[in-house]
Amino acid sequence: MKIDKPSKPLPPLPASGGQARAPAAKQEGGTPSSSVSGTSVNLGTTAAQLRSMESSAASAPLVNAAKVAEIKQAISEGRFQVNSGVVADSLIKSVTDLISAHKA
Repeated sequence: MKIDKPSKPLPPLPASGGQARAPAAKQEGGTPSSSVSGTSVNLGTTAAQLRSMESSAASAPLVNAAKVAEIKQAISEGRFQVNSGVVADSLIKSVTDLISAHKA
């Protein structure tokens, strides 16, 4: 037995705006009911807190201008001391992490 492709393509699904459509309820006569019950979802306070945190993080500046000015001032006055051991350790860790990520 050979199964051919359908002669007519299926119609595209309507865009529902991210909401699932509830199936129509059957009445006694086997016909769909005119009323469709909706589904309610309660995400609780955590979702609201996450949205609030997201909006505040999006509005926060990427660079702390006051800290940058403070470091510039310390460099110009000769007070800024570089700890070469910490810098070297951080570079080695970064390279090790990059190599590990590349192998995976």
